[in-house]
Amino acid sequence: MAAKQAPVRIGYCLSLTGPLADNGRSARLAHEIWREDINARGGLLGRPVEFVRYDDHGDASLVHALYERLIDEDEVDLVIGGYGTNTLLPAMPLVVERQRFFVGLMGLGVNNALACPNYFAMIPTGPDPNAALTEGFFELAGQQDPRPTTVALVSADAEFSRNPVLGARANAEKYGIKVVHEATYPLSTEDFEPVIDAVAETGSDLLFLCSYLDDSIGLARAVRSHHYRPKMVGGAMIGPQNTAVKTTLGPLLNGFVNYEYWAPVPKMMFPGVQELLNTYQERAADAGVDLLGHYMVPLAYAQMQVIAQAVEATGGFNDESLSAYTRGESFPTVMGDVRFGVKGEWLQPRVLQVQFQGISGHEVGQFQNGSRQIVVSPPESSSGDLIFPYAEALTAE
Repeated sequence: MAAKQAPVRIGYCLSLTGPLADNGRSARLAHEIWREDINARGGLLGRPVEFVRYDDHGDASLVHALYERLIDEDEVDLVIGGYGTNTLLPAMPLVVERQRFFVGLMGLGVNNALACPNYFAMIPTGPDPNAALTEGFFELAGQQDPRPTTVALVSADAEFSRNPVLGARANAEKYGIKVVHEATYPLSTEDFEPVIDAVAETGSDLLFLCSYLDDSIGLARAVRSHHYRPKMVGGAMIGPQNTAVKTTLGPLLNGFVNYEYWAPVPKMMFPGVQELLNTYQERAADAGVDLLGHYMVPLAYAQMQVIAQAVEATGGFNDESLSAYTRGESFPTVMGDVRFGVKGEWLQPRVLQVQFQGISGHEVGQFQNGSRQIVVSPPESSSGDLIFPYAEALTAE
């Protein structure tokens, strides 16, 4: 009888508790679906795949030690990146030191300073991630008549918001829009009315927000209840992509314009993505995760597809070989064909801007097919037109 093949062990940490837990748990389920799929096809190089996964609790100070444990004690075959800047950035010094092949999930500008040749980003922000995440918002504003001329920048006082705000400043200047107000708030903030009061005093045409999940809810409520009506509002909110945030806010989201990486519109239906989401959604309620998975799931699954294709093509787990292969090839994934460029970012940006329109009530099904989140940029992916100014979207309810 042939000896049973030892499993391929893939190690990483993920925020399964803490402020990013909703997104982290969605990524975990997507990774598990990939693992089941690859094992059903015979595994990697004929070996079954298993994960060695630790919860970093959303605490960046724990990450370095967890990756040391994965490499030195668990002796995993591969290490991969968890979700987001706060997890990826503290892992990078060890990745550089050990020269490990490392594909991270999202994270903005993680490799800007280090330029590590073994790092690859599963995020469609392209070679200039700070600018790409926010440019669509300012580009759309610049196309309107009359054109907005001023902007207020409001962001959470957290590591994840620093790069988007840098990009927002640069794009405001690019499109001739003057920054007239800039403020940060602690993540512990519960009352956002004073934050919006301060913006309203400036009369700013645009309100650019960079927020996490809970504060996105607080900000949206404060904006809607306030007398101040910016001409456009949104931009870089990490929150409206999450189904629980959508259903909590319901019609309060109408008119907001915000980034997305994938949306359920015809031009984003890449091979395999609908089947993946069907499987995920069948299991989401029992797993206690985001019911739709539109934000996290395609990218998390595509992360593993890239890793699997590199392993199969190179025939092993040599970090240098995997990195060299990944730098030079195009990867078919559920996010479409992905090719990596400078500093491991996608060669071409594919960031969407969506506007929430026509939301009524709080039922989850209305967000299933893209009829309530309209892709308004870029033109090649659009599914409808921008309603401008913001107040017009409210009268359309």
